[in-house]
Amino acid sequence: MVKATSTRPAHLLRRSPLHIAAMVGAAACMAGTAQAAVPPVYVHMNGANMFLENVVAVRPGQPVVFVDEDTGAHTIIGFNPATGATSKRFEGAVQGTPGPGHPVHTYSITFKHPGLKFYYCSVHAELTQEPGGRYVAKKRPTVHGFGDPMAGLIIVTTDPHLLADDPKTSSEKILPGYFGG
Repeated sequence: MVKATSTRPAHLLRRSPLHIAAMVGAAACMAGTAQAAVPPVYVHMNGANMFLENVVAVRPGQPVVFVDEDTGAHTIIGFNPATGATSKRFEGAVQGTPGPGHPVHTYSITFKHPGLKFYYCSVHAELTQEPGGRYVAKKRPTVHGFGDPMAGLIIVTTDPHLLADDPKTSSEKILPGYFGG
């Protein structure tokens, strides 16, 4: 005769399967609530055709919200600097803000896994291949005025030093002195 054994710890053997399922469900809800409680990191676009916080660090699953406080529309396109391939998932567009009192448009995204997420605005920049093969965003020749490309980087990490180094403005949705809604 074979004796049945259990891999459950002894204190769980005294619990009914229904009670165990309820505990697991409650833990999952609490984990989801804790993750949802992580505030977003904001990246602002302004009239200078730039991302004000062009390098930010976020935790896996933490929202990144692009806020268009400019009168013009912008895109946010993720790309791979090794191949120049653009992302089908990291691809957004936001309308401009006509002026004070109008709604400010946003685009939000989260990333599940650590890594580097490069992006650019295809209205104001284009991808070009550098000597050596790497792709970078460069200012479109047809864009007037500003010399820098409208591009940035999101570092998805658990490193507390990188996470603490975000610009102060990345914690505010609407920046004073810009159009607000």
